[in-house]
Amino acid sequence: MIRETAIEHTFTENRRLLFSIAYEILGSVVDTEDVLHDSYLLWRGVDLALIDNPRAYLAQIVTRQALGVLRSAARRREEYIGPWLPEPLATEAEGGVEHVLTGEAVTTAMLLVFEKLTPLQRAVFVLREVFAFDYSEIAAAVDKSEAAVRQLNQRARDRVHAQRHTAIATPAEAQSVVERFSIAAATGNVQALMDVLAPDVVFLGDGGGVVNAVRRPVLGQDKVARLVIGLLAKGQRMGEMGVYFGIYNAMPSILATVDGVLDQVTSIEVSGGVVTALYSMRNPEKLSAVRIPGSSQ
Repeated sequence: MIRETAIEHTFTENRRLLFSIAYEILGSVVDTEDVLHDSYLLWRGVDLALIDNPRAYLAQIVTRQALGVLRSAARRREEYIGPWLPEPLATEAEGGVEHVLTGEAVTTAMLLVFEKLTPLQRAVFVLREVFAFDYSEIAAAVDKSEAAVRQLNQRARDRVHAQRHTAIATPAEAQSVVERFSIAAATGNVQALMDVLAPDVVFLGDGGGVVNAVRRPVLGQDKVARLVIGLLAKGQRMGEMGVYFGIYNAMPSILATVDGVLDQVTSIEVSGGVVTALYSMRNPEKLSAVRIPGSSQ
């Protein structure tokens, strides 16, 4: 009984970190929960007396489980219909959050950059650059030498830095821009909406082939402004719309319901005082873990 209590306590104590590691590697809340479940079962079989650093050992278990899931999901993502986006993850919530990620590492833009890395590069970068694990700990987690891990991390850093040139505004910094965006979209004012969009703004929609969503990126102020207003009007014709605001993937987000059912989560990326990207999630499978703010759903 004492052993069982210690096993459970140690896992629970580190669960927030483990969730964050798995989500950063997978970009999927559902898959992350599965990884944590399987990792806990493996953890129950260890002899705590032989573990010098439970935190690092748990991270090793979770990393290996997440890598297995990521590799098996690679083909499915290649065959995915339309743009693939990570599942929305609430990064601010009443009563605290279930994870430790709140900064740019969890933004949709960064997770999409991670998709361009190999599974090993992604895992190494996440463990080193996001969570500051030692190279020796990472080497044990991915079953590579420290020299190989350092090389993997350098290549990953080069690729990430080549893709991300400007910092994304925090939700607090982005608030006024998002307010202007919301008002312009709600009133159908195309010009006002264009004024708050970057010239090279991009709109990405993920329907997963299950529901209608734009299947190619939409680029440019005019096209994105007209698309947003058109989608809002379409949603109003589908039924009674509800609009809620939250913070998902460390970005201000708009949640839209139709007749009380969550229809989409659109996260708004702001940089340099304008909206630089809109990430619209409509795939019902990826919305299953999203709770509507202020409700029991």
